[in-house]
Amino acid sequence: QERLVESGGDSVQAGGSLRLSCAASGVTFRNAATGWYRQAPGKEREKVAIIDSDATTNPYADSVKGRFTISRDNVENTLYLQMNSLRPEDTAIYYCLVITFGQRYWGAGTQVTVST
Repeated sequence: QERLVESGGDSVQAGGSLRLSCAASGVTFRNAATGWYRQAPGKEREKVAIIDSDATTNPYADSVKGRFTISRDNVENTLYLQMNSLRPEDTAIYYCLVITFGQRYWGAGTQVTVST
């Protein structure tokens, strides 16, 4: 049974930091492309960052460049998103994605709220 569980979401003030985690089980994580997406209220889900199985990262969303860092641990089957200098516009539900053998698996999401 494939399962992705995000954690680390919280309410913080602008300028703060959070580290999101996504623990994967039941998927071949080490060979998978993985990523973080987010969805703010009233908006479509958008890509934040992608990291391939060899730890190559694709371009970050312009809105998070220089502030967010994606990483992964193929031993612990865990995906991370370090978020610094958070802004109110970063408020969203953050979802992790695992793509393996042509299948996409999503977590249930974790809420990040940034206040002024």
